[in-house]
Amino acid sequence: MNRIIAIVGPTASGKTALSVQLAQMLRTEIISADSRQFYKEMSIGTAVPSVEELTSASHHFIQHKSIFENYNVGDFEQDFLSLSNKLFKKHDSIILVGGSGLYIDAACKGLHKLPERNDEIRNKLQLDLTQNGIESLQKQLAALDPKYYQKADIQNPHRLIRAIEILQQSEGKKMAELYGQNTTKRDFECIYIGLITDRKALYKRIEDRVDLMMQAGLLEEAKQLFPHKDFNALNTVGYKELFQYLDGNWDLNFAISEIKKNTRRFAKRQLTWFRKNKTIHWFDIDYDVAEIIKLIS
Repeated sequence: MNRIIAIVGPTASGKTALSVQLAQMLRTEIISADSRQFYKEMSIGTAVPSVEELTSASHHFIQHKSIFENYNVGDFEQDFLSLSNKLFKKHDSIILVGGSGLYIDAACKGLHKLPERNDEIRNKLQLDLTQNGIESLQKQLAALDPKYYQKADIQNPHRLIRAIEILQQSEGKKMAELYGQNTTKRDFECIYIGLITDRKALYKRIEDRVDLMMQAGLLEEAKQLFPHKDFNALNTVGYKELFQYLDGNWDLNFAISEIKKNTRRFAKRQLTWFRKNKTIHWFDIDYDVAEIIKLIS
């Protein structure tokens, strides 16, 4: 059976470097499942692989879309299936890498059949957001599904609206029930490799990465994207904080500290998602690649 080798873990854990190593050793190609690296206008703030990494192995779904295009996880699933079918004609194994748990699951398991978009509900929630702020949406989600509220990205209004929209149409079912049904059978096997380290070390890596991004020109990149700050793709850690600075609401040092804080929170949410998957084989970030190859074999 063909295999997808899914490399997962929190941001700044070294997934890209491992994916390149494995692609070279297995003589295969890499598909990105990082939902923000899809966009060509966003490079520094999304930690797009370096030119050296991109030329060391064949990559797909890196900066192939624009922030001006509508692109969602359903689109990604279809694109992934189309591409993987082509790649499996050349390779027995393909590398899938990313920290976007929903996109990894969409590729390996298929999307769950959730209620369709409901414009009437959505418009009411959008009006509520405009009139009463994001706190009103947060309270509604907490009332509808307290457990899901604890792990949801409650700072993202788009995701809040979609979650409430789903729950209001689910006849009393909670998110755990909805996500636990209707997975799709795949004609390939997924082997999950996770990278992890202790919290202190991970947070240090995150803070160092933010400093390097700022040195590499993240502020200048944010300035170029500032006229489009309301686009959903730009509601992303690293950009939204700098937009607050460019709006005159925060000073630069505070914005940078907020990027670090929000990235740490994002990493925590990523780990919460991935730890639900009991089939992930976890390795320390100081891994021995030979041990990973042995496991895959």
